[in-house]
Amino acid sequence: MSAIAPSERPSVLLVEDDDGVRRATQLLLHGHGYRVRSHRAAASALADPAAPEAAYLLADYRLPDGDGIDLLQAMRATGWSGHAVLMTGYPHAGLAEAARQSGYAAFLEKPLRTHDLLAALSRQQPNMPAA
Repeated sequence: MSAIAPSERPSVLLVEDDDGVRRATQLLLHGHGYRVRSHRAAASALADPAAPEAAYLLADYRLPDGDGIDLLQAMRATGWSGHAVLMTGYPHAGLAEAARQSGYAAFLEKPLRTHDLLAALSRQQPNMPAA
């Protein structure tokens, strides 16, 4: 069995402002076969020249320069059509529905569980709780 070439690995644009969570998530995803470009803020993610080619967006809701919903809207405005997953450590009433309405396929609460994250990215079982 041969290894998957880096160019054939699915790509994830990870936007998370907590350095520890971002690094741990990046390592986890890399270990499961994803190429990961990570950023701590929406502006740097949007400025990343590789962002349009990302298959997935994994974004935190609270970012230092906005929120994950605005980030997805900005990416969609550029023509990005990938699969998006929103995560948060601060869930509140209506956030899951707002995520769904804005185009997120999945909504995850932190701390992230590996199986939930991988399922959300692989589209096996989207985790969008009823609002």
